[in-house]
Amino acid sequence: MSLNLVIAQCLLLMLGLIGVATAEPNMVPDHATKILIALALTFVLSRLRPKAFLKLATPFWIFSLALLALVLFIGVGGEWGGGRRWLDFGGPVRFQPSEFAKLALVLQLASFFARRGPGKKLLSATMMIVTTTLLVLLEPDLGTTVLVFSLGIVLMYAAGVRFTSIGLILAALTLFALPFASIYLEKNPYILERIRGHQESKIDARPEGATQIDLAHRDMRDGGVYGQGPDAPKYYLPAGHTDMVIASVGFSTGLLGVATIIFAYWLIVQSGLSAAEWASRIRPLTPELHGASIMATGAMFMIVGQAFVNLAVAVGVFPVTGVPLPLVSYGFSSLLAKSVAFAVMHSALREVHRHLPGKTPETIPAAGD
Repeated sequence: MSLNLVIAQCLLLMLGLIGVATAEPNMVPDHATKILIALALTFVLSRLRPKAFLKLATPFWIFSLALLALVLFIGVGGEWGGGRRWLDFGGPVRFQPSEFAKLALVLQLASFFARRGPGKKLLSATMMIVTTTLLVLLEPDLGTTVLVFSLGIVLMYAAGVRFTSIGLILAALTLFALPFASIYLEKNPYILERIRGHQESKIDARPEGATQIDLAHRDMRDGGVYGQGPDAPKYYLPAGHTDMVIASVGFSTGLLGVATIIFAYWLIVQSGLSAAEWASRIRPLTPELHGASIMATGAMFMIVGQAFVNLAVAVGVFPVTGVPLPLVSYGFSSLLAKSVAFAVMHSALREVHRHLPGKTPETIPAAGD
């Protein structure tokens, strides 16, 4: 297993536990149990070869689409604008299908481009991205929609699709979507309300009292450099254990803890890009190795892209989106999906490393190393 990824995952999970303990102490036992399950899942699945993930990609993607469609009929939620984002079958069986749809799209496009190559049947790949994105958009969940679509474009680039082809696809999709944009915004007014509220907060720091972002900034300021610890008395912060968990971490561990989270995400970026860089040295590049390289890049962006959006919201650059901080926020669906993404990266890195030029049987790491 990749040491950098192990360090990154453990750091994020540990700081996430501190953040949950700060915001909602009663949830610590439940969150700690889920962390152990997530770590075990990463360890077990990381032992698989990339071809196993690629073989399961299409069934997993179709199943994820079925779950996304099911959400539109029996989904629960409705915090804003009547959105349906979760499936709840009673007891502990409650999850958010869009979290697994992102992972399914990574594996499906990696499998598709590994078999077809980057220059053929781009319409099919585009329809895979559009179908997944559209189902998430209809929930509605605009923040996750943007992440899913961006993930698909990044995967195209990672597979070797030309910039000109990607540009033409983006232009065509934009022209097609424009006539429907006003209808969608009219049907989901909360989106414009959030954008307007975000713009007003930049003109007047407190247009109608302290906003959620104001409260998050207050907690991070109170944390200082080294933090006050999870047991220190603090004010209530809405979503302090989920979307705004970075503020809880900042309060408890200070600037040092926030910097550690950013460092952990940097390790993930470095690991994902290493797989692509190593794969570029291998000739011939087999379909499995090509797929492994795409999977590693996609899994990396799936984690770090979402982290970027969450942190941008926390500092006030983006309006509130409801996107959790990967491996740090409380939430089992996100935790499980990102843990599998880590396993995918471990598997891909090991496979690409084993085929680097100059490797001999004596220097090739054993499976799982």
